[in-house]
Amino acid sequence: MEPHNQTAVSQFLLLGLSDDPALQSVIFTLFLSMYLVTILGNLIIIMMVSSDPHLHTPMYFFLCNLSFNDICLHTCTIPRMLVNLQTQDQRITYAGCLCQVAFVIVFAFVENFLLAVMAYDRYVAICHPLVYTVIMSPHLCVLLFLSCFLISITVALFHTLMVLCLSFCTNLEIPNFFCELAQVIKLSCSDTIIDNTMVYVSTSIFGGVPFSGIIFSYIHIVSSVLRMPSSKGKHKAFSTCGSHLSVVSLF
Repeated sequence: MEPHNQTAVSQFLLLGLSDDPALQSVIFTLFLSMYLVTILGNLIIIMMVSSDPHLHTPMYFFLCNLSFNDICLHTCTIPRMLVNLQTQDQRITYAGCLCQVAFVIVFAFVENFLLAVMAYDRYVAICHPLVYTVIMSPHLCVLLFLSCFLISITVALFHTLMVLCLSFCTNLEIPNFFCELAQVIKLSCSDTIIDNTMVYVSTSIFGGVPFSGIIFSYIHIVSSVLRMPSSKGKHKAFSTCGSHLSVVSLF
């Protein structure tokens, strides 16, 4: 099979979740419903936090940004899938595929970082309540959020530029409903050992470090809560962390 330079690649084929025509309408309805529920739920959270001054706290600031990021993460993949199902056209342009790769990386990493930042926020609130407002100042909150985005954009740009240097074969079928970095790399005829190594390295660092931060924060949170003399205080402390732990587990 003769490899072709990446400049000759005009499009990829997204094979989706199933090639069974009988399942196409079921998949379309299911994903459309899930997408609308996700968008509506996150918009409600954003509007509630924005409209209620009592919710203008670091915890809800990060929750609001997490909701916005969740909308973006789903919007860069699901609508394209729905269009492909509706039109029965599995093609996606080369530029469109690379853009999708970049956006998925950005919003996935931002969500990962935000969950770690929210764990740190709960750690400060429970373990250092007297200086919580001093530590989690508005300036620090904005700085943490911008850092999450800048790091994620840098990682996404790095991987996207590496994909641009690859050559691709004639088989351009992606066994997924969106352009995933690992699947795009697999289609290349070039030597991809550096690309794959960098994927593992970046995932280990920028995925493992935030996860380790979450574990570290909750070890200290649990330790502090168990030392509380009041059962009511323990219940209140755990209840503020329950929703965050649920999101972390689902993610």
